[in-house]
Amino acid sequence: MTDTLTAFSGVTHLKTGTPEDVALAVARAGDARVLVFSDATGRQTDLDVSGGAEAIRARYAGEPRGRGRPKLGVTAREVTLLPRHWDWLNDQPGGASAALRRLIDAARKAPEAEMRSRRDTAYRFLAAIAGDYPGFEEASRALYAGDRPGFEARLAPWPADVAGHALKLAYG
Repeated sequence: MTDTLTAFSGVTHLKTGTPEDVALAVARAGDARVLVFSDATGRQTDLDVSGGAEAIRARYAGEPRGRGRPKLGVTAREVTLLPRHWDWLNDQPGGASAALRRLIDAARKAPEAEMRSRRDTAYRFLAAIAGDYPGFEEASRALYAGDRPGFEARLAPWPADVAGHALKLAYG
């Protein structure tokens, strides 16, 4: 699944969508104050909007999928474990790598991990776009304390689009 992006022109929501859709909207806006964020991570990202609409479409158009498995993007790294851990992993269906991937995927899907990820995503977005707003620190503390009413109260005086997107990132 392609990561969705959200663009803001100043504090006004400009567009949420695929990289192609957002890049086209940013190009149409022509505003140097446009910030684009990944909805999956909350990190600010850059888009190349040079060359007009056709060049943008060609650059960001989704690649058609062929038959078979898509590339996994596997990265080999060293893992240091005790012999008993290697023994257990090697006894698992699919071997050590498959077992580690399953364990990691299960841990990532745990409700606590998902909530932590949502909070981190919302925080990164807010730090980039609203880090100098009054009450930013208090809003951050409420976010990480799991105090949704307190978080919403701290966001209330902020621009509606910024507050709305932060709530969407934090709580869905």
